[in-house]
Amino acid sequence: METVFIVLVALVSLSAARYSADWSSLDGRPLPPWYDEAKLGIFIHWGVFSVPAFQSEWFWWHWQGQQPPDPQCVRFMTDNYPPGFSYPEFARHFHAQFFRAEEWADLFEASGAKYVVLTAKHHEGFTNWKSVNSWNWNSVDSGPHRDLVGELGEAVRNRSLHYGLYNSLYEWFHPLYLSDKKSGFRTQDFVMQKLLPELYNMVIRYRPELIWSDGDWEAPDTYWNSTEFLAWLYNDSPVKDTVVTNDRWGAGCACKHGGYYNCQDKYSPGQLPEHKWEKCTSVDTLSWGYRRNMKILELMDLPTIIKDLVSTVALGGNYLLNVGPTADGMIPAVFEERLRGVGAWLQVNGEAIYGSKPWRVQMENATVPVWYTSKGSSIYAIVTTTAPTITLQLLTPKTSAATEVILLGSPSPLSWAPLYPNAGLTILLPELPCAPGRAWTLRLDGVS
Repeated sequence: METVFIVLVALVSLSAARYSADWSSLDGRPLPPWYDEAKLGIFIHWGVFSVPAFQSEWFWWHWQGQQPPDPQCVRFMTDNYPPGFSYPEFARHFHAQFFRAEEWADLFEASGAKYVVLTAKHHEGFTNWKSVNSWNWNSVDSGPHRDLVGELGEAVRNRSLHYGLYNSLYEWFHPLYLSDKKSGFRTQDFVMQKLLPELYNMVIRYRPELIWSDGDWEAPDTYWNSTEFLAWLYNDSPVKDTVVTNDRWGAGCACKHGGYYNCQDKYSPGQLPEHKWEKCTSVDTLSWGYRRNMKILELMDLPTIIKDLVSTVALGGNYLLNVGPTADGMIPAVFEERLRGVGAWLQVNGEAIYGSKPWRVQMENATVPVWYTSKGSSIYAIVTTTAPTITLQLLTPKTSAATEVILLGSPSPLSWAPLYPNAGLTILLPELPCAPGRAWTLRLDGVS
């Protein structure tokens, strides 16, 4: 009875922990366990930028923000739109008429993903929900005239997937932001009148379990009031016990402060880091938003995606894979094919991915490249290429009399022999099935 009481007190103390508005306190908050167990998420970049669908989701900036403007963007507008056409006019063509949240959620579930992150607001400032702080520049007042964030959130949660929202801190052309920037960020009119009221409203209304912050790099976290917001989020918000955040909360925060680390787009550490991290990447290697002129050679193929997923998880990371829907609400068929391919691979090999931990050795390259994960007493050796011979040598595992080797998806144990007196084994491989992504997994029990 005394032991039970102590455990209950510990749990109450954990849930009652209060975090102060400083990084030393906030960085000490443990990540809610669902995130590390999930491993795979789907990222969705969708907004007004999906209408021109040219070059990338940064089209507006490249056309009218940077100096000098990108000549390709200028030519695109000159050739396809009348003189004087403004970027906000694209919003009325953001119809989303084919958007069916249930169909999207079915696809994400079939992909094997355990969480979904939608752009609530990108750098253009257009919100995919009815923000009172973004009057007439949101998906309810204009464009689709629908609450895209709310619709997708309901469908995703109906499939027991976790729901997260991407939110850009800065907005390229918002007058208050430009005024604060001109002052050297000594004023905070944009933060106090636009950003923070919108963030609080978004969290209270949609209760995201992940906030993927971005657009922070032009100003320090003290300008954004990041620590004050995160203290509220962790202490008093409706998602205080489950919410996960990334590290983009001000210039200099990346890979240093926040929840898990992104560090930079498409980041891979190359070795096992001490801190939980996530690799965000996109099926379209040249853009996060949909491009009408994308070519097949510019897309990640399925074997590349699987290899990227496996290496990320072996190094302790989560993998957030992006697709860009069209302005009419369709996920392009080639993106759907990739997601379903990932799901088909995970149906067989997911045991080595979900809820796994990095092993003492993450990778070896004896016969072929092999990535290791672990779960409980089992070790998983994931091979991301076709086996060149009928045998596979693993140098690192230490075998015992109880060692058993199973090819995931196959019912019978495989024959093996010791390689060295103290470590290693040679495994006799069966005829391998044609696996999606060309990757396959061995489970090793009774090894160390």
